[in-house]
Amino acid sequence: MVDRRRIVRLWNAGGAQALVTLVRVEGSSDRRTGAHLLIGAAGECVGSISGGCLEAEVVRRALWMVREGAVVERYSTLFDDTTEIPYGLGCGGVVDLLLEPVDTPECRALLSAMEASLHGNESSVVTWLPASRHALRRTVIAADGTVVFRSDSLSTIDIEAIATRSLSTVECDSEVYIETLSPPQRLFVLGAGEDAKPLVTMASLLGWSVTVADGRAQLAKPDCFATAERVLPIASIAELEIAAKDAVVIMTHSYEQDRAFLTEVLAGSAGYIGLLGAAHRSSLLISNVATILGRSVEECCERVYAPVGLDLGGDGAEAIALAIMAEVQAWQQGKLGVSRKLSAQEVARQMELGNATRYLQTQCALSEVHP
Repeated sequence: MVDRRRIVRLWNAGGAQALVTLVRVEGSSDRRTGAHLLIGAAGECVGSISGGCLEAEVVRRALWMVREGAVVERYSTLFDDTTEIPYGLGCGGVVDLLLEPVDTPECRALLSAMEASLHGNESSVVTWLPASRHALRRTVIAADGTVVFRSDSLSTIDIEAIATRSLSTVECDSEVYIETLSPPQRLFVLGAGEDAKPLVTMASLLGWSVTVADGRAQLAKPDCFATAERVLPIASIAELEIAAKDAVVIMTHSYEQDRAFLTEVLAGSAGYIGLLGAAHRSSLLISNVATILGRSVEECCERVYAPVGLDLGGDGAEAIALAIMAEVQAWQQGKLGVSRKLSAQEVARQMELGNATRYLQTQCALSEVHP
């Protein structure tokens, strides 16, 4: 996603000459299918299609290779003990790269779709790869099925035939390459304290769309979170329009505000809900919110990651931010195995601890002194 932002920025600045797309991988590769590299007239480039072993070679030859139109080039980084390591690194795989000149309707349509995705508009880009019998052809299909663009040489029959295939993933066969351009992952950081700053910075480095919100206007200031897309004081979570694919981290350090936010977020559809705080504090919050919502503690525990973040060790705001980012990234990629989620049994155990009531009273008193 970071590459996509940089590519769109260079394209809008003018001077881009060729776009390179990784359309097929066999064996090992540092980048997945769908990686892009945009090359300027002076050899400047943004994005990447390998771990660094192919870029120099591709940039050196790209403008010459696309002089007559789009082409697919195969690069092999396979090697053994008796051969010289190719391209200086040798990732041990074979990749097919689509190189195309930027000044074509097809390439402009792809770059426009990339830009639209950064503004929340998902689309599928279907590319008929260039071959000896035909040039590159392309169609862009919006999430609602609307055909945003199609090459002049494509017929309605061609598009209807491809529509029967799944357009939800990146795939490629010998003739057709399909890529879905999804919007950036959205992260809502509820709490604008000092420890939220490294979390916002890390999420922004991944190219995510970050919103910082807090009920305390004196903390929710845009100049304190330069990399966030939005920073705003809120009275209600409803103002944020959080959806099922979104991630939310609650970290206001105010018990009353955390309880109000958690109540609203749990009543909604957020896909990931992280709650900052020790196990006993989180147990009290979840128990309180379960009562407010009329739900079981077990049901609430199932949706809340608390204490938030993977158990990576370390101390301080940066280490906590790294642990949170690692967990949210793993959730987003469908690779989250072990987490520190509280169970209903653990909440009950925490509630039985002798200091639970005293802790709640202390938190409420502090909230009154420091709203």
